[in-house]
Amino acid sequence: MGILSSIFTWWNGATIGTRVYGLRGMARKGEDALGNVYYEGRKDTAGHPRRWVIYQGANDASRVPPEWVAWLHRQVDDVPERSMPPQRAWQKPAIANLTGTPLAYRPAGAMEKGGQRAAATGDYEAWTPEG
Repeated sequence: MGILSSIFTWWNGATIGTRVYGLRGMARKGEDALGNVYYEGRKDTAGHPRRWVIYQGANDASRVPPEWVAWLHRQVDDVPERSMPPQRAWQKPAIANLTGTPLAYRPAGAMEKGGQRAAATGDYEAWTPEG
């Protein structure tokens, strides 16, 4: 990201104003596998320290892993490395929201897949009220 885009755009990571002035007094708490950096610092109106994320790349909340979402929303007190159990072998890594992209999920019968649904099997009986 060039210096001009960091001065004038907010949708490609943090602006230069956020990096220079907004993060003043904030403590860096960690970084996730996607390169997003998490900060904690000054108090909010309820007296709790504010928690921030500076995205690596596009500002998209679906790019924050679930364990860091829990930290941002104060569901856990400490950073995920120290407060969350280790990841199980069957757990998949979080992925970004793919809605609106060619990789989005499209069920059978969707218009993007040709629009041909499977024929009804005849085992459906519509409910009608008594009387």
